[in-house]
Amino acid sequence: MIRKLRWKVVALTMGTVAAVLVLALVAVFFSSRTSLESRSRELLQQALQEVPDSGRTGQQLNSYLTVEIYPTGTAVVRDRRNFDLSRYLDDEDGDDEADQDESEILAEILEECLERREDAGELDDYHLLYLRERTPFGMRIAFTDSSLDRSTLQAMTRSIALIGLAAFAVLFGFSYLLSGLITRPVERAWQEQQRFLSDASHELKTPLTVIMSSADLLAQNTGEEGQGYVDNIRSESRRMKKLVESMLTLARADDGGHKLVFAPLDWSDVVTDTALLFEPVAFEAGRQLLYNIDEDLRVSGDGDKLRQLVSVLLDNAIKYAPEGTPIRLTLAAEEKNSRLTVENGGEPMAPEVVAHLFDRFYRADSSRSGTEGFGLGLSIAQSIVKEHRGTIRCESDSRSTRFIVTLPLLKG
Repeated sequence: MIRKLRWKVVALTMGTVAAVLVLALVAVFFSSRTSLESRSRELLQQALQEVPDSGRTGQQLNSYLTVEIYPTGTAVVRDRRNFDLSRYLDDEDGDDEADQDESEILAEILEECLERREDAGELDDYHLLYLRERTPFGMRIAFTDSSLDRSTLQAMTRSIALIGLAAFAVLFGFSYLLSGLITRPVERAWQEQQRFLSDASHELKTPLTVIMSSADLLAQNTGEEGQGYVDNIRSESRRMKKLVESMLTLARADDGGHKLVFAPLDWSDVVTDTALLFEPVAFEAGRQLLYNIDEDLRVSGDGDKLRQLVSVLLDNAIKYAPEGTPIRLTLAAEEKNSRLTVENGGEPMAPEVVAHLFDRFYRADSSRSGTEGFGLGLSIAQSIVKEHRGTIRCESDSRSTRFIVTLPLLKG
């Protein structure tokens, strides 16, 4: 339990940290991308306004191309700096053909640019940023290579990812250490509680045994007038003994003090034998026990604990099923698991009741009177199922109330 609590603390902490970290890194990335785009646009604006071959000052583009387009459709390269169109060519056989091919490439670039509605953007096919503006003589367009910005963003993304992973790993270590400090008082309180339950259960067993033995001796020397009182003492002593044993069972399951003996066993035989033992119990209670059990279903588990599991579910069904109604027990294979179902009729339980059925000492209000028990049976059943790496759940509707247990089957 404490281990699960510790990992929940770690998961909650790291989930919060991861969300904040991701948001911060994403904000850094988009801020950097926006800054690069803004810088490129400013430099493209400078390229549009500068006069070719004039002296330039301040921050400038290392590579750009400025084209003037006149109303007649004629395009003239106005300024060009370290801008190589030949990289878009698939083949270069000679200067004349290269010049012609570069002209065709430039025409294609201009055509795609003019088709865009935005005056600023990126031509993804050519990895070019563009900025255009209208002039008294037509239109002027400036281009620059976006590959550098893309490389910068890719390098930044890798750096951000590495920083994020490193920060996550470091924070995970700190979170795990801090979770130990946070859960230590809880662990100490839990251990003290379990120790108290275990010690109290052990201490109560001895006086209960003395009381029951004394009651047996008293019954032999008591007349009819006092026999009823002796029977009450014996009945309540047995009831108290059962409570102490149940508390001790749960305490051992919680602290791992009771080690189960796992071995391959015939799950079908265990369920059949337990059902046969409960047939007379159901008959005396005015119920009919019906069962359908598949043969040769084998699991790995503790035979005594699994018998106790089936006994708890059958005992619970007999107690709370209306008189005269049948109780159905089925065991069948379901893919890689076995499915044990104990079903009884009666009024459906409310969802809020079903949600608490496996809580210790919980009993539905409608079932408090007229039945014996302490509300520990289903908690014990749940602990047994968990120890066998299975699942248990309850379903209740107008048709019936069903407890369903799945346990993994042995292969082969």
